[in-house]
Amino acid sequence: MSRQPKPDPVFDISFYEAVHSRVPDYVDVIELLGGLYTKTGRIADGLRMDRKLVRLQPDNATAHYNLACSLALSRRRPDALKALRKAVALGYADLNWMLRDPDLENLKGDPAFKKLISQLQPQS
Repeated sequence: MSRQPKPDPVFDISFYEAVHSRVPDYVDVIELLGGLYTKTGRIADGLRMDRKLVRLQPDNATAHYNLACSLALSRRRPDALKALRKAVALGYADLNWMLRDPDLENLKGDPAFKKLISQLQPQS
């Protein structure tokens, strides 16, 4: 029976940081680093990567959504809501995930968040 090695986020971060230092505009690496930083509690570093990704891909709805998550985790509610509105305007529409996403937890009681959600809900 073979065993799968456990994921090692520290190794992964080191690897992707090395790639990023050589190819700083490699969007896949920037996106991966943003997620790894956030997952390991390095919220400010994740936010930095998310901002960079949005600069490189201003029409990427998922990049704006991830930026909104990083801003929400940084307790920057107005900026997070602005990024979330931009993500939705660009086509981000995974309402179910937005309602469950723990990264957005501190936005969920905000009237602006509730308004955005109501705009995404199918009208009966």
